[in-house]
Amino acid sequence: MILASRSRPLRLVLAIALIGALAAGGGLVTFFVGGDPPAPVSILPTASPGGGPTAVPSGPVAAASGEPGTTDAPSGIEGAWAMDTSVGSFTDFSGTWAGFRVDEILGQGIGSTTAVGRTPGVSGELTIDGALLTTTRIEVDLTRIVSDRTRRDDAIQRTLGTGDFPTATFELTAPVELGAEAAAGGVISTIASGRLTIHGVTRDVAVDLEARLADDRILVVGSTPFAFSDYGMTAPTAPIVLSVADDGTLEFQLFFSR
Repeated sequence: MILASRSRPLRLVLAIALIGALAAGGGLVTFFVGGDPPAPVSILPTASPGGGPTAVPSGPVAAASGEPGTTDAPSGIEGAWAMDTSVGSFTDFSGTWAGFRVDEILGQGIGSTTAVGRTPGVSGELTIDGALLTTTRIEVDLTRIVSDRTRRDDAIQRTLGTGDFPTATFELTAPVELGAEAAAGGVISTIASGRLTIHGVTRDVAVDLEARLADDRILVVGSTPFAFSDYGMTAPTAPIVLSVADDGTLEFQLFFSR
């Protein structure tokens, strides 16, 4: 009788706390998942879904400073270009970054969500001859990847094996025709063939690219499908996650200056 009497106040407190969490957080799904993930990369500014308290808040994906038609006359695209990390901010994803997105199935009947991880640690260069992209080499610091939910971060680092394989690289293997619009500030859509190395494994990939010149900077965004198993890895898991898809998308937003 004494134990039963004491348990009633406890149950009442738990019930009130649960009701408060549902009202304040939009339900248990919001509590566990943390809201919508950052939007996929885009060449144009887009409103990204809200996020809640995350390691890297979601925000707009920026185009190069200024809109088409408002920039100074382009000075051409020929020559050597280096990664420019001074543009924008990683906090709102308006600068240079690279990362991934994969689908998660959550346990406890909660549902599903998209896991997003990104790093600002990107370096590299490209060379353009006429309207032809002739060389590109990009290096990504995987040790700096953070997720939109911190519960994933340790698992991501273990999966990538960053202690032994701290970087990923991409190297162009065939020239890419950019077309006459490239030097005029138009948006270029194309496919780049190259070799991608992750976790010590190198594979041939085709990357969907969009690019444009603005204010004498080149903005390049792109994506390519990938599978953890193709690179000798097993998809990461985390608390409350029932399963993570083996297939996902690698994506990036890069700024280059002369």
